[in-house]
Amino acid sequence: MSESYEKFEGLIPGDGHPRWGQSYYYNAYDPVRCLGVFIRLGFLENQGEANSWVIVFRNGSPLFTRTNLNLPHTLARPADGVEIAGMRIHAEVPLKRTRITFSSPDCSFDLVWSELHPLADCIAMTQDKDGAFAREVAHIHLEGTSTVTGSITHRGEMAALDGKGFRDIAAGPRNWDALLHYRLAWPVFDNGMAFCGIRGISTAGGSAYMRMMHDGEAWRRVTAIEDRLTFSPDGLAVEHAHWVFTDELGRRHEMTARPLFGWLFPFDTFVLREHMMEYRLADGTIGYGLHETGYRLPWQGMAD
Repeated sequence: MSESYEKFEGLIPGDGHPRWGQSYYYNAYDPVRCLGVFIRLGFLENQGEANSWVIVFRNGSPLFTRTNLNLPHTLARPADGVEIAGMRIHAEVPLKRTRITFSSPDCSFDLVWSELHPLADCIAMTQDKDGAFAREVAHIHLEGTSTVTGSITHRGEMAALDGKGFRDIAAGPRNWDALLHYRLAWPVFDNGMAFCGIRGISTAGGSAYMRMMHDGEAWRRVTAIEDRLTFSPDGLAVEHAHWVFTDELGRRHEMTARPLFGWLFPFDTFVLREHMMEYRLADGTIGYGLHETGYRLPWQGMAD
């Protein structure tokens, strides 16, 4: 891991792009307690705005939700600790250990993301630094996995959380309106394998990927992906996912996924559907992680 990546835990000034932004995303799931969280921070420097969300869920149902889309911009970042809408995020050891605390009358938590697989730049691993994602979504997109430990208290009842999750750090333009649709899979498997696959379809009909996988020893480039989704009648929720991918060593991997929880997030003319899913490799190995889909409005469905 390049030490220079540590700077992305801090403020990265914009390059003049009107949609320049930084984002920080964290998720976690404990399959024993069926307990999880989705957390995101977004900073839009030239629009003078910040946004955040916190979703806590258990047994397939939401326990607590807070979404803020038009908060005042701040120069604070996780490197030194950022406080926003009742939440504090502090990269206590940049890239390797982040503590997130949250407090409200109905829900509070204290959770720590500790490095499992190190953060790597998925755009660079894809070898598409000049492609659609690099132009419209981010110049750098660091993704990695963590063990996640701590506790969540909901209306006076405390539950321990001991699970795994993904996190990412991105900096660059964030132009949702350039995307017609995208789909993302981030499973962490019991055998130590992890996968990062993102397919974006532009408004012009072009298709591009960010992709890499960890085989338990190192991050590997993914050379090819096939992805097939089955959607619910509303066209937004995913009922079943099937991904096949080939890594740089020529190994073929296949996995399916079923949803455990879903939630919809708005971004004005774009919406995201978060799913926490149970994944299964062809040999039966189980994993858990995010499956995310995004849709430009008005959404009219996918041909595939």
